[in-house]
Amino acid sequence: MKKRKIKKSGFSFAGALIFFAVIAIVIQIAILIYDYIRERTDDIRLISILILIVIIILAVTCTVIDVIRRKIMIDRPLNQILDATDKISAGDFTVRLTVKHPYGKYNEYDIIKENLNVMTAELEKTEVLKTDFISNVSHEIKTPLAIIQNYATIMQDENLDKETREKYAKVLLQASKRLADLITNILKLNKLENQQIKPDNVKFNLTEAVAQTVINFEEILESKNIELECDFDEVSIVSNAGLLEIVWYNLISNAIKFTEAFGKISVSVKKNGEKAIIKVSDTGCGMSPETGARIFEKFYQGDTSRSQEGNGLGLALVKKVIDILGGEISVKSELNEGSIFTIVLKGVVNE
Repeated sequence: MKKRKIKKSGFSFAGALIFFAVIAIVIQIAILIYDYIRERTDDIRLISILILIVIIILAVTCTVIDVIRRKIMIDRPLNQILDATDKISAGDFTVRLTVKHPYGKYNEYDIIKENLNVMTAELEKTEVLKTDFISNVSHEIKTPLAIIQNYATIMQDENLDKETREKYAKVLLQASKRLADLITNILKLNKLENQQIKPDNVKFNLTEAVAQTVINFEEILESKNIELECDFDEVSIVSNAGLLEIVWYNLISNAIKFTEAFGKISVSVKKNGEKAIIKVSDTGCGMSPETGARIFEKFYQGDTSRSQEGNGLGLALVKKVIDILGGEISVKSELNEGSIFTIVLKGVVNE
């Protein structure tokens, strides 16, 4: 928010001029009254008493006027600000204060009010996000915990045959892995959002890093009979290999998850001047424009039929990493036509 130009508290030429004018008027009135009384009596004692009374009346009048001025110009806005801060400290972030003067003519109180309005608007937004986040985390944790509890209880049955017991053990392993992944992703996202992870940029082979991630998914690609197409340029880059691994892992994992058996996934790494362009595309279910606009939100899952396979944090992590590294990410997708994720990174080393 722009800082407004206001006069600092302290000496004010206009204020000093008004104060001087008031004092001059009071003295002038006292002199006129003295002349008026002096023309009608020579009693010095009476004149002194009357002048004293006049001075007292004028002083009281000025004091009353100053009290009213303070009430209107100082106490009223201060009380409004204090009431607002009391409500904010009690957790009410819907508080909004009315700015008295028009834009460009703000005084100190108007600046404080506007800053409080901006602050409460941000706090209100943060509170909503926090509530949604806690609600989503609670929901995501309950599901694997319920599975673990139920299957662990069933496995206590001594009459279970070996095959069934192994089947249930596999379900328990999957549920515990999902819970561990959720907690890991929450911690990573929290560190990224609070900037506790600082990019330690070094030169590394980007092509090898992406290729290694692809190789890690070789078994699951074969199990689903998914065709893999790779088109790699030799690209080295100065960036953070550890953070980018989160990106490659999540994008390729999602491509596999949303691509049916006998589908196709393409991964490419290209060099364009000082930029690297990485694309991950699939022939999966795709998504609508409405879903595409929200996929980088925390816990958002466009395809709820596959909600058991993820927790809606992967793409939020991807977006955060790309933002931290100063890159760009975009998605192009159509329902039943697949998706193409494109990442642009700076820092390519031309060798």
